[in-house]
Amino acid sequence: MRDILRANQISEKLHALPTMKMPELWALWDQFFMHRPARPNRTHIESRLIYKLQEQAYGALPSSTRDMLADYGARFSKIETAAPSTRTLLPGTTLMREFDGHQYKVTVLPTGGYEFDGQRYKSLSAIAKLITGTQWSGPAFFGLKGKKT
Repeated sequence: MRDILRANQISEKLHALPTMKMPELWALWDQFFMHRPARPNRTHIESRLIYKLQEQAYGALPSSTRDMLADYGARFSKIETAAPSTRTLLPGTTLMREFDGHQYKVTVLPTGGYEFDGQRYKSLSAIAKLITGTQWSGPAFFGLKGKKT
């Protein structure tokens, strides 16, 4: 009887998600996750919350099942992903790029940011956009992408 009651409570919570307003969804999200997604969309948020609510009620998947699913995904997925970059820029490194007849220098900071023209920036892409006036991949603009280390 207790299992039926619990199943009904979970079912009610799950069915309520689509009718919840975004502030309510975010409040529920914040109960389960430390960070919000960078590019949120309602479908993603609801699906993650559904999983977490079910996990809370019934327990997590056994690690052997998670490992098996990850293995299947790696073997049978048709989605191609790039290998993560292993390149690390040491603090004090100077990146140089010539663009439109001007030489540009960027210094890597110990905090993980960058200094350009006396200002601090969080990303190389922000600097590349400032220089070119258009959206660029910062690592590509400064010649860090696509080369073997």
